Amino acid sequence: MIQTFANSSVHSLPLDYALRNLARTPLRTLLALLGSTLVLILLLGTVGFVRGMSASLRGSGGDNIIFLGAGSEESIERSEIPSRAAGVVAASLTGLREVLDQPAVSPEVHAALPIQPAEVEPSDDPPLAVVRGVTPMAFAVHPRVVLLEGRLAESGRDQVIAGRLAAELLGVERLEAGSRLRVGEREVTVTGIFDAPASVMAAEVWMPIADLQVLAQRDSVSCVVAAMPPTAEENPQAAARLLAAAEAFAATRLDLELVAMPERDYYARLEAFFAPIRAMVAAGAVLVGLGGLLGGLSILHAAFSSRIREFATLQVLGFPRRAIVMSMLEESLILHAGSLLAAAAIALVLLDGLSIRFSMGLFGIQIDEIALGAAIAAALLLSMIGIALPAWRCLRAPLPEALREG
Repeated sequence: MIQTFANSSVHSLPLDYALRNLARTPLRTLLALLGSTLVLILLLGTVGFVRGMSASLRGSGGDNIIFLGAGSEESIERSEIPSRAAGVVAASLTGLREVLDQPAVSPEVHAALPIQPAEVEPSDDPPLAVVRGVTPMAFAVHPRVVLLEGRLAESGRDQVIAGRLAAELLGVERLEAGSRLRVGEREVTVTGIFDAPASVMAAEVWMPIADLQVLAQRDSVSCVVAAMPPTAEENPQAAARLLAAAEAFAATRLDLELVAMPERDYYARLEAFFAPIRAMVAAGAVLVGLGGLLGGLSILHAAFSSRIREFATLQVLGFPRRAIVMSMLEESLILHAGSLLAAAAIALVLLDGLSIRFSMGLFGIQIDEIALGAAIAAALLLSMIGIALPAWRCLRAPLPEALREG
């Protein structure tokens, strides 16, 4: 080995030296690997949680104007406006998207109701799901919604269509056309399954608006959604004028008590509302990960600290301290690269797409390029932190003293 070092460049240690050192104490290396992997999995899960919730809320808003009850700008379930508001909006605003020569204006009722499969015994604490009362025009203002199987529900016949993720919310394997559900006190038939990718709507149950008004015992609606024209993105000035006209209409129709805003802004407010939840998840992950991090760093510190005499010998052979530090960094990088690969594989297999329930329904953890980039940055940071204290402790001692270390 001494001959190998003697033939090496005086400025650096060979890479296989770092590899051999990792293999010298396999148990210690494995424990450090596990601690680092735990930290990176928690980081990936936390970033994926935040990314998934944000993407789900942002994806729910389209190029629409939403009219809500004044004072309910942050909770569509609490909003109540007269049912006639939809007709008044359609007749008062020009420039909206048209479907079959009709303005794309959708009155909707949003209610959080208990839902269970009809074949199970009624529970004292059934899961709550967002039930949305709609008309066929809802599919024009929410083009993200696609019917996967079956047909639309018919009014007056106790029928609904269910989102693709509603089955997970109800705790059943799957829902399909013909399934029976208990919504509140009423049994209904699922006539179709729809999907709305990257949206909270994928976990909702939709039923004809008149049926939901009867079920919820209300004659008002929660909101009116009006679709911008298809050229809104290409002509932002025209879209801004239409939004200004909608806001002016809402401000002048005091009898309707409306507030108009872009639908994206409404879901952006919801995203801000759930910011404390994301912060709590992040804080919990940090606390748990800190234990794994300290454990891994202590193992790495012990591994390097036991080699003080070895590092002193390398200096006697002519290797500068910076070469030894670079070799230590190589060991740490190799170790954390293995942790990164293991954590990324586990996260992509077990966490990516995992459904998390919250008050708006469900969203999926999203292990995307942002989450993976954060994990790579964390692995690099852990590699450098892991050698900082051992390098200072091992290389600061005078050579005669270091050579006597046992």
